[in-house]
Amino acid sequence: MLKNDTMNTAQKPPNKGGYAWNSWPAWVKGSCCIMIFFLLLILYFMLKSPEVNENKATWLWDASIIEERTDEIVNFLAEQKVNTVFLQTKESVSPEAYRHFNAEAQAHDISVHALNGHADWAYTEKREEGTAWVEWVKKFNQEAAPEEQFAGVQFDVEPYQLRRWEQEEQSVITEWSANIEEWIQAGSEGNLYMSAAVPFWLDKRESPDGKGTLSRWMIDQFDAIAIMAYRDSGQQMYDLSKEELAEADELDKKVWIGAELGHTEEGEHLTFYRKAVPNMESEMETAAELGTKHQSFAGLAVHHYEVWYKKMKDDVSLVRKENK
Repeated sequence: MLKNDTMNTAQKPPNKGGYAWNSWPAWVKGSCCIMIFFLLLILYFMLKSPEVNENKATWLWDASIIEERTDEIVNFLAEQKVNTVFLQTKESVSPEAYRHFNAEAQAHDISVHALNGHADWAYTEKREEGTAWVEWVKKFNQEAAPEEQFAGVQFDVEPYQLRRWEQEEQSVITEWSANIEEWIQAGSEGNLYMSAAVPFWLDKRESPDGKGTLSRWMIDQFDAIAIMAYRDSGQQMYDLSKEELAEADELDKKVWIGAELGHTEEGEHLTFYRKAVPNMESEMETAAELGTKHQSFAGLAVHHYEVWYKKMKDDVSLVRKENK
């Protein structure tokens, strides 16, 4: 019986799959393993969520505080992953203070962009004021060391705050756009990164040449825009910005999604002013996650530094924002 069992076992046909694999040359098996590895690697990266762009920008309106608190400001910005700050320029702040601040910021990988603008700069008769300011920034950079220079300029021109906008909207847009073209030309001659703070509804207005939206025209002119998509919901912030993000994707430009932290009389839903920090940060993270789907997304832009610092540090001494 033992002999017969042995013979039956020996006569049993081998497992076809195992026999085939074992019969393959070593180099074939090695090639298959490598192919499977790379296919799994490709699948992993296809299914892996993109890393969220956590970069942030912020506006610093009261530039006088840089004369005494540069180190404190820069350290806070670095803690909050800010890589761009829009710093208002004013005659009452010395060029030395700006140079020192810019150098300290650059040492922490934070670029500083000069900030200025008034609602009536959109008018033809105010064009030269905007141009003169760009020329001032260019002159400042020429006299400063590389690490002390402004990386760019940002215009904050909001003519829709003025009465004339209600009566002559298209005429104001025509003047505003002509001014922008001259400012862009002046800035390009100084190798300045040009950006603008804009409302979210420009995609509902027609461009001055009548060939598309005003938002697309603005994005095409500037290197980047910061959308004032002020809501207390990350989803809503993204929803107000997604048209501009898509336009910027096509034009290979950059877009910051704005978040408001200051007090406003226009409605609590526009700001995180009364929201707890964990809630604010959760909503901002949602906006960043949604924005990251776009190659044009530059990060969140927080308005503005003074109230942000107070909210995080509970330091009322810094809330000194002046009326523009």
